[in-house]
Amino acid sequence: MSGMEIASYLMAVVYVISFLAMSAILAREAGRPVWLFGKGLEKQALPATLFRLAFAGAVIWPIVLTLVGNPIKADPLQRALDGPWVDVLGHLLVVVGACLAILSQRYMGASWRIGAAEGELGPIVDSGPFAISRNPVFVGQALVFVGLFLVLPSLIQGALTLVLLVAIILQVRIEERVLQRTLGQPYRDYQQRVRRWLGTRTTPESTTP
Repeated sequence: MSGMEIASYLMAVVYVISFLAMSAILAREAGRPVWLFGKGLEKQALPATLFRLAFAGAVIWPIVLTLVGNPIKADPLQRALDGPWVDVLGHLLVVVGACLAILSQRYMGASWRIGAAEGELGPIVDSGPFAISRNPVFVGQALVFVGLFLVLPSLIQGALTLVLLVAIILQVRIEERVLQRTLGQPYRDYQQRVRRWLGTRTTPESTTP
């Protein structure tokens, strides 16, 4: 791997470690578990599995790529996206995404959860990064994976990125249903003020599941 590729990979690894460490810190501060994938009425096994696959792949695949090379010969994505300017763009996305995700996670404080379950949610966080996105942690994670894909383009890295994006979409829809049932009108008002991914709105958004 080139210097830029190594730097981007290490940044992604640092983010994964920071995500786990921050989750442990917030759980200790709150005095309760934050892992909710196995709780509640909603089935979250599929997105939970996809998240694990994507994050494990993001850590392991670049090492495999370095040690044994790409098993897919003449990988079309590797040839099409390989270049210094693409690497620079990808590295910037990794850095920005990692910073956004970890800062947003820390900003949630006592409301931080991994997954969603009725009766296990904290108060709405609607300031800071959450004033311009209802899901800034997920937005940051998506930027990390898209950036890593641009720096290390391949069909496998592309598949890992797609897996993460599908996991995010599935989990966000689950969490929105849980939040609507648990927090009621205050959360619906928040949905009307702030967009799901990025930006604020002046016209109401439908809040039906």
